[in-house]
Amino acid sequence: MSPTGNLQRLARSALLAVCVVGVTAAYAGAPQGSGSYNDLIELTSEFFTWKAEATGIAVDRSEAQVKRRIDDLRAFQARLEDMAVADWDRPRQAEYLAVRSAMDQHDFLLHVSRPWARDPGYYVDRMLRLTFVDLPAQGEQLSDLQSGLRATVELVDAAKRNLTEVPADFADLAIHNLTNADGVGHGHPYRAVPPAGVIGWYDDLLSRARKEQPALVPEIETARESVRSLLAWLEENRSSMTAEAGVGEELLDWYLMHVKYMPYSSDDVEAMAQRELERTWAFYALEQHRNRDLPVLKLPTSKEEYEARIASVDADVRAFIKEQDFMTIPDYIPDDWREIGFNVPWIERDGGPNYWEQIQYRDPSPDHWHAVIPGHKVDGRTVAKITHPIRKYFRDGGRMEGWALYLEETPLQLGFYEERPRTRELIYNFGIFRSARTLGDVRLQRNEISIEEAVDFWRAKTPWLDKNVARVDAEIYLRRPPGYGLGYTVGSFQMFKLLADRKQQLRDDFVLGEFHDAVMAAGALPIALIRYEITGLDDEVSLFWDRTPLSEVIAD
Repeated sequence: MSPTGNLQRLARSALLAVCVVGVTAAYAGAPQGSGSYNDLIELTSEFFTWKAEATGIAVDRSEAQVKRRIDDLRAFQARLEDMAVADWDRPRQAEYLAVRSAMDQHDFLLHVSRPWARDPGYYVDRMLRLTFVDLPAQGEQLSDLQSGLRATVELVDAAKRNLTEVPADFADLAIHNLTNADGVGHGHPYRAVPPAGVIGWYDDLLSRARKEQPALVPEIETARESVRSLLAWLEENRSSMTAEAGVGEELLDWYLMHVKYMPYSSDDVEAMAQRELERTWAFYALEQHRNRDLPVLKLPTSKEEYEARIASVDADVRAFIKEQDFMTIPDYIPDDWREIGFNVPWIERDGGPNYWEQIQYRDPSPDHWHAVIPGHKVDGRTVAKITHPIRKYFRDGGRMEGWALYLEETPLQLGFYEERPRTRELIYNFGIFRSARTLGDVRLQRNEISIEEAVDFWRAKTPWLDKNVARVDAEIYLRRPPGYGLGYTVGSFQMFKLLADRKQQLRDDFVLGEFHDAVMAAGALPIALIRYEITGLDDEVSLFWDRTPLSEVIAD
């Protein structure tokens, strides 16, 4: 179905919501200024254009520049407050709140996260990917490589100037990543022996250049020596890097409510995740008992056998989606699984498969639902097609990861795994890890545990979990803005809540495929805003209007 067809389904869904709950009254908390919806569209475009200016390898990260950007942001926020939002319909109010959350997220970045001052990995990450280039490079590719090598030298100098508030965990992670392969290699070119961290990738680039493009050798050597000097600087100053890595409970709670639009405190999230950890472990035990006389799933012995499993799973998933009227798969989604892509490539590791590979290689179906169809690969292509002047900018992590995790257990409940009984154990294994990660994410951000303690906790709770995958995930969830790790589990809770709400509203008129199409048609706004738009229920949105600005929270 075309994007227009999806929007028609959303319109029908919204009309049914009005019939069920009536027209929502204007909120006392919604701004009652003078700005129009067209003003919001214009402001949104200006803000996201301005925001994009602060990306790239060679951006000015000085305190003076940060101060200028704070002033710019305050001007955007003042314009946003002067909008006549109270008079708008639900979809436009949802879009307004989404824009406000994006500005609040950037406010948090400038005042709290401050990765240019706190996280050496902020610089280390930006040095890596240019080393993946194929040689010989020509034309624009060559120009980009040379400018990236020059920018790397500038980046190291900026890191030494700006890194004044570094937590120990961040320093140790950066030192590790400079000198060690992460053991996962997600998104890295394949090497039989993975290069030893970022410095190892510069060695790899230099070795290839000596054979294939010697003219680049001096520039690569200069950049490599600069990266090595950053490692020496971090090691020399490591003992003074003692700041707290997490944002703390108060700021985490504010961020969940007003940026993630997850209407829960971190205590609430912790309690929900603990209950989910217990549930998934219990169901894992029951599935293993149920399947006790069945053969266990075996690892494939070759790339060809593994890819044959992917092809079979892809066909089964597509057929099930169609048979169940699960959702509309747009015409622009490739029919060939090799064209749409998959998430876990075939790699032979000295220590055996990592956690993701232990599951994916045995049966690709859990991750195929999550990461391929109708999960991330379909979701990403669908969101990329959005032309709406506001919604096209949004890729909310809770919505996208929550939808993907919802797609793990929902097919189980619909019967997809009736002929794959042992795979149901893999679904619950995934669920165990997601809920354990949520607990770790909360505790990391509240400075209750260290990275090492999070890794140990996750490995103790999750079958097959290896240290490399656990460490990489801990790094992702601590170093990114708060809430990414917990967004999987909490986002899936929000999806199931929305499903329950809609079924209760429509009763016998509920159609699962129409429900899923309506969610997709709304774009990648936070799920709570999609819930408000589709159902008209305002219990959560009323909490979002009642907001204390971040400037007042950090001033206390």
